[in-house]
Amino acid sequence: MHQKTKDIQNRYIGFLQTPCLWKNNVVYELEQFKITSKSTKIDIEINEKLRLGKYIERFVSFQLQQEKSINIVSENIQIQKEKKTLGELDCIILKDDKPIHLEIIYKFYLFDASIGKNEIEHFIGPNKKDSLVEKLKKLQEKQLPLLYSNECVEYLESIYLSVEKITQQVYFKAQLFVPLSDKNRVLSTLNSECICGFFIKIKELEQFLDCKFFIPNKKDWLVTPHQNVNWLNINQYKLKSNEYLLREFSPLCWVKNPNGKIEKFFLVWW
Repeated sequence: MHQKTKDIQNRYIGFLQTPCLWKNNVVYELEQFKITSKSTKIDIEINEKLRLGKYIERFVSFQLQQEKSINIVSENIQIQKEKKTLGELDCIILKDDKPIHLEIIYKFYLFDASIGKNEIEHFIGPNKKDSLVEKLKKLQEKQLPLLYSNECVEYLESIYLSVEKITQQVYFKAQLFVPLSDKNRVLSTLNSECICGFFIKIKELEQFLDCKFFIPNKKDWLVTPHQNVNWLNINQYKLKSNEYLLREFSPLCWVKNPNGKIEKFFLVWW
């Protein structure tokens, strides 16, 4: 198999294996989209220059196309007013002939108990530049209401859909990371199955002196860790990871323990 094809395949499997961040509509009454994939095989070309969010939208598009009960009406719909873009709808589909406006989200969040007052508020982006609660508010206050704007209603009429008959759902997948000292945390509102690793600060690396490390590129953050990579020893890893930390960028990494167990973690700069 060609390496690029193999990379896309591994990322797609990682995407499929990532659970949704919550079940049903327990978070902000946002209804999670339900789909179970019958096949993990993918055979499409994807532009490697796409940012990760757009890259994942291609995966979702492919996944939807495999389902007989689903018909994609339109994707990446720019809603404009007087040549100014108001926003974008990710996807409109028919599922069992019922129209759904679907927003697609795939995120990486770290649990920081010092931030916020509840479980949802504790989850922040790896670089502290975003948070789960900010994303949820953006969905609730900006992205989903766009459907009901006059400009969007006109667009829907042009494709013979009535806004009153469209339901709104989110396809919100996430990888969650907890502090090294809290690896057995169980979540109460969010899906504990999304916890797939831990995070540490530079001083905590001393606990991993006998381990091997790997820093995947951002597209491969999706991939389930495996043996077949060029592992670094602790000194090589410190040098390479420092290049990220100096830019105030927290890299996602893999660590192979002396017993052979491989784990995912973030090394945070803050």
